[in-house]
Amino acid sequence: MTDTAPRPTLEAVAARAGVSRATASRVVNGGDGVREPLVARVRRAVEELGYVPNQAARSLVTKRHDAVAVVIAEPETRVFADPFFALQLRGISKELTAHDNQLVLLLVEGRDDHARVGRYLAGGHVDGALVFSLHLDDPLPGLIQHAGVPTVFGGRPDWSGGRSEALYVDCDNREGAREAVRHLTGLGRTRIAHITGPLDQTSAADRLDGFRDMMADADPQLVVESDFTPAGGERAMRELLERRPDLDAVFAANDLTAAGALRVLRESGRRVPEDVAVIGFDDVLPVAEQTEPPLTTVRQDIEEMGRLMARLLLRRLGHRAVAEDAEGAPSSVVLPTTLVRRASA
Repeated sequence: MTDTAPRPTLEAVAARAGVSRATASRVVNGGDGVREPLVARVRRAVEELGYVPNQAARSLVTKRHDAVAVVIAEPETRVFADPFFALQLRGISKELTAHDNQLVLLLVEGRDDHARVGRYLAGGHVDGALVFSLHLDDPLPGLIQHAGVPTVFGGRPDWSGGRSEALYVDCDNREGAREAVRHLTGLGRTRIAHITGPLDQTSAADRLDGFRDMMADADPQLVVESDFTPAGGERAMRELLERRPDLDAVFAANDLTAAGALRVLRESGRRVPEDVAVIGFDDVLPVAEQTEPPLTTVRQDIEEMGRLMARLLLRRLGHRAVAEDAEGAPSSVVLPTTLVRRASA
């Protein structure tokens, strides 16, 4: 049997640094009021001893858990199949890690999971929540409000009875869609179709509005609702070709949908872009650069959006290192989009 060395204690840190336990505790827990030379001595003792604070005890002192829930209102089959979510999670994780916070991932498979997530958030396990991919009839915002957990949303929230003060990070979906259609009309295309995302999500609704801004007189037969998946793009493209076989361009609401549409166009013998030009939305490189032909698309900085979500929440939580870099109260952020031209349009 091998003896296990005892874990270093806070008392040992204080003794090594030559300070009181209370002073060592303030330094370890990020408190104020300790002179810099003493802070340096305590930190050196922590490093030399390999001291790791007990999180439960630390939470009692700081009233913080240094943990943030990331709630994605989608089933895991969608989350792990769509690189959009991986990019957003990467941005969130980088920012939280930089400020020594843990990410707790919560997925919503179905309606039965809403109560579970609500109970977890209300249980005091995390300091705040980052929530994205909400649908308009989603009960999560109400459950989160009831839990009293500081929250930042990914995407413009627009649920019934929503709070106007809700913090969110989004891209300019409407202008991005306008730019895509503007490019297609500039190519001389006149029968432009739109494959939407699920219209109970604000991003898809905003992109449809941008399409309509530019194509106010478009035939309603040229718009088909889809679901942000390749299979949905295939179904929608087949429906469009049945309705309007003379269409000469397609603006798809995301890159995965566009990839599905490209497969159907190829199967039908249409040349892209000679017969039908195609534009997507997101600029997810594993998709956009590997389609045939490579996809012209509207770029949103997905990883940066995730980073900004985490940063906004840390500011709202009063995280000192973040608050010192910013002025005024935290406010919602809408990032611009950029058209990235490749071979499909």
